[in-house]
Amino acid sequence: MRRVLIISPHFAPINAPDMQRVRLALPYLRMCGWEPVVLAVDPEHVEGGVSDPLLERTYPADIRVVRVRGISPRHTRWARVGSLWLRCGRALRKAGDQLLRTEKFDLVFFSTTQFGSFTLGPRWKREFGVPYVLDYQDPWVNDHYDRTGEPPPGGALKYAVSQWSARRHEPRVVSEAAAILAVSPAYGRDLGERHPGFKTKCFYVVPFGAAEQDMALARNQRPPKPLVPSGDGCLHHVYTGRGGADLAPALTLLFRAFKAFRVVQPDKAARMRFHFIGTSYAPPPLGIETIMPVARAEGVEKFVSEHCRRVPYFEALHYLAIADAVMAIGSNDPGYSASKIFPCILARRPLLALFHRDSPVHDLLHSVGLPSQRFEDGNHVSSTIEQLTRVWFGNISTGDVATVSPEKFAPFSAESMTRSMSAIFDQAIAAR
Repeated sequence: MRRVLIISPHFAPINAPDMQRVRLALPYLRMCGWEPVVLAVDPEHVEGGVSDPLLERTYPADIRVVRVRGISPRHTRWARVGSLWLRCGRALRKAGDQLLRTEKFDLVFFSTTQFGSFTLGPRWKREFGVPYVLDYQDPWVNDHYDRTGEPPPGGALKYAVSQWSARRHEPRVVSEAAAILAVSPAYGRDLGERHPGFKTKCFYVVPFGAAEQDMALARNQRPPKPLVPSGDGCLHHVYTGRGGADLAPALTLLFRAFKAFRVVQPDKAARMRFHFIGTSYAPPPLGIETIMPVARAEGVEKFVSEHCRRVPYFEALHYLAIADAVMAIGSNDPGYSASKIFPCILARRPLLALFHRDSPVHDLLHSVGLPSQRFEDGNHVSSTIEQLTRVWFGNISTGDVATVSPEKFAPFSAESMTRSMSAIFDQAIAAR
């Protein structure tokens, strides 16, 4: 049995998007010939992390998880330093050094958006001769905020420092990687443009996938104080996940289409409600509304609610499972491929998917037989609004909306994702 050391600083029971690939893969890695060991940060040192103990019930209990402690956020928040890597990176490096020095590993897999940890790959390859694979869940070097003028999370100074570090370290980290996984083909194109020597043959697009077991467990996990009402005669649309200024173009189209529907079908529109849950990563009370300002600007705020605080993973899934309709709203970044699209599909509720024209989500949805709505930057706004008004609001009000079958979703299951990922691991060590 080959052994892989998985670097996942945000790991269960912390509900963080960037640990989901690892969690979903753990039940299947052994049958693919890989014994995993996970290196993570102790949950108490993850600032703003929402704990969901149910997450730990979704993978084998005997899988070894090594947890490290670094500097507590209580000791750094006064200086406005919250970065998990800055606080705990040294502890992760020392623990990884010890594991690789005393045990036999065939591969290191970095699956996280704590990109500073990627810099450990060349170090461990040099000192211990172990190849590494990177998981690009987001771009490390990211010009989105420069292009759009949107304020970056954490402020301009922190963003500038993080991008300086990314541009400094990414060339070497990428050039020495045995393989790179990504959730979007756009990331491969970007890497090729930035690094002329980048080997496209070592780049693979692997969707996150989702587990039927998660949704089955979530259906029975009714929150003590639900954020989404039931039995009130309303038709509740539910969105779970982050907000942000980059969602504003899609949200503007959605709310304008709803306004248009109110004109032609006022009685049916009066029953509709839109819930946005867990839209800020910041710990309470620091979360800032990004959905409601758009709703107010379009005059539909009385139909919309936004809950900034993060909620446990299975609570979020529960809201999707009981929704009258699920919303998947995309960024104005063409390369954005929302990992949360898979739970939205598995909820098997009517799905409103609104993404940038060039988003890879459209091809994914069409492959499982589900429709999607496209928007473009400043173009064809009226036609998108007309489509949403007629095709979505017109059909959802009558219940005439398609859902996906289990057979069509099979290629995007957690098991299928893990088989693809394990095959890449095999090729990475064979190339060595």
